[in-house]
Amino acid sequence: MAVTAEGARRKERVLCLFDKIDPEVAAFLQKLRRRVQIGVVGGSDYSKIAEQLGEGDEVIEKFDYVFAENGTVQYKHGRLLSKQTIQNHLGEELLQDLINFCLRYMALLRLPKKRLLSPLLQKEKIREKFVEALKTEFAGKGLRFSRGGMISFDVFPEGWDKRYCLDSLDQDCFDTIHFFGNETSPGGNDFEIYTDPRTVGHSVVSPQDTVQRCREIFFPETAHEA
Repeated sequence: MAVTAEGARRKERVLCLFDKIDPEVAAFLQKLRRRVQIGVVGGSDYSKIAEQLGEGDEVIEKFDYVFAENGTVQYKHGRLLSKQTIQNHLGEELLQDLINFCLRYMALLRLPKKRLLSPLLQKEKIREKFVEALKTEFAGKGLRFSRGGMISFDVFPEGWDKRYCLDSLDQDCFDTIHFFGNETSPGGNDFEIYTDPRTVGHSVVSPQDTVQRCREIFFPETAHEA
């Protein structure tokens, strides 16, 4: 167990996993890293996660673990551990069927105004209808669909939700894995890992809420600071 510059012991066998990290809380997370190990698990690819964090390629140096694409691309302590691809898993034929269906569906959408699609996705419940259409079209094909972020949704093979990263963490023998996410209700892309018995799930609503939860657990002496 390491001792930090602040004099507190770092709990090497405690891991905090976050589904998304906003740049505004990045400094706090580096402080948290002096107490426990930290990681990020996202549905996006590595470049998108790095862009969201504003860290570029340095992101793998700022976190003990980085799990891109729900953990099918894994980094530990700055080093690439493994990489799986949806292309190899699904095969070209099914992948093209999926892409072609999505393109046709979007091309045929009828909206009050077809200018900028993103603001209408929530108002017209486009995402919900799109996901239901995909579930019907690809029933029995080994695919899962779930909400991701404000307007997007995730598509992945059965078993490739965010719990995928937990399988590799099993060998690291953590005493506790805390997971912080906002899409934790059924149908959200955090639901499976949030409810998994291997994690202590925390449903959060904002970056500030995430910081406050972490303060209460790991910095009780400062939990009520503004």
